[in-house]
Amino acid sequence: MATFLIGLLILVVGGFFYGKYCEKVFGPDERPTPAVSKADGVDFVVMNKWKNALIELLNIAGTGPIFGAIQGILFGPIAFITIPVGCVLAGSMHDYFSGMISMRNGGAQMPKLIKKYLGNNVIKAYNFFLWILMFLVGVVFVYTPGDLIVTQVLQQEAAVTNPTVWIVYAAIFVYYLIATLFPIDAIIGRVYPIFGGFLILSAVGIFVGVMMDGGASLTNLSFASNPFAQHTGGLPFIPTFFITVACGIMSGFHATQATLISRTVKSEKEGKSTFFNMMLVEGFIAMCWAAGAMVMFGRGTDVKTATTLMVGIVSRGFLGNVGGMVAVIGVIVLPITSGDTAFRSLRLMVAEQFNIDQKVSRNRVITTACLFIPAIIVLYFSKSNPAGFNILWRYFSFTNQFVATFALGTIAVYLYINGKNFLVALLPGMFYFFVTLSFIFHAPIGLKLDERLGLEPTSYTASFILAAVLCLGYAWFVKTHAEKQKEQILQDVLS
Repeated sequence: MATFLIGLLILVVGGFFYGKYCEKVFGPDERPTPAVSKADGVDFVVMNKWKNALIELLNIAGTGPIFGAIQGILFGPIAFITIPVGCVLAGSMHDYFSGMISMRNGGAQMPKLIKKYLGNNVIKAYNFFLWILMFLVGVVFVYTPGDLIVTQVLQQEAAVTNPTVWIVYAAIFVYYLIATLFPIDAIIGRVYPIFGGFLILSAVGIFVGVMMDGGASLTNLSFASNPFAQHTGGLPFIPTFFITVACGIMSGFHATQATLISRTVKSEKEGKSTFFNMMLVEGFIAMCWAAGAMVMFGRGTDVKTATTLMVGIVSRGFLGNVGGMVAVIGVIVLPITSGDTAFRSLRLMVAEQFNIDQKVSRNRVITTACLFIPAIIVLYFSKSNPAGFNILWRYFSFTNQFVATFALGTIAVYLYINGKNFLVALLPGMFYFFVTLSFIFHAPIGLKLDERLGLEPTSYTASFILAAVLCLGYAWFVKTHAEKQKEQILQDVLS
């Protein structure tokens, strides 16, 4: 219990002070935000502060902080420290600056920001990975809530031959279609507060259940043995833990959602509560579900139990049948409220790239249809192939973290050319560049570098060395590109 409570203290106290520092570094002021200066009644719409914060939370809180945390606790109690530290120093900072820089650039989405601050060559790579990420988010966040509804609510088997599965999937797609086509405040702004109630209630319910357990099943961190080598399956802590937990610590997907909400924020001074603090709440959600899973494992639940089934076990184990169902509904809501905005964000990015006017309803319908048709095809493949979903999830997790390194590089360049402390973004960017590359160099879904070079006995050694070298290259690129940007700005002013 002590390690869990220390982790929560790091999350709350560390988040408060580092959030204040990040806000000071950026320097929000009274200038008109895009929601005011570019109001169009569709995507640029002023919404209440509390509503923006709640929508941001639901946008970013997909299955990552639930599924990832349950799998992450298999690495041992070190997760209770790593999650809050990473959430404060990387995740919340990443979300805050992404949203604020977008506001300073007219509510531009991440591709435009990447192009402006990292250049024309980088944007090509970024768009490739980002569009894959957003597409996979949409598909994965139909699959996971759909299966939860079928197995946990309807108490049926989520088999490919079960017609109920496809009816549920179709219903989720219909909701996504409605949420994607209509103005952001017409659907999302109206229903999200209701969803938010389920989300918060489920997280608080798990937290209360863990506290009432008295910590008997919560293992504390001990250095008597290596705290980084306790995974039940022998997986290495670095880089696998950070890829596994994903959204509970940091997510590249979040930058796309922060830039979306930057178009509905009335004042820059609302940025900390809207972006930074909501990521802290997501960290709290991850901590609670990780603790709940550890308690259930301590009570004898098999660690090999499927994650979707663990959601029901944890929920009903602490909250009973009625409360457990409310918690399950909250978990179902998480991916759905991320999936709809993923498709909305992807629509906006495609529209920006090809200059498609989204004020025209017909254009929005055509753009959305072009996204949904291939999504349905991939969903069918992932459901009919026994290994299909695992493949999708692994690529989603890697792409999610890798995309974040682009945003962190952009933040570092922005802060550098404005005379701010750019290390707050550069250092986490270097770390995650190392984590994602070392993972994909070694992983079966990637290059399998160790196996190809015949270095399997030393496992990640070759991957680590190469990733470390490229990590230094990442820092060099960000610094030199920022210098060039600064010189160009100076020349423009002088001319």
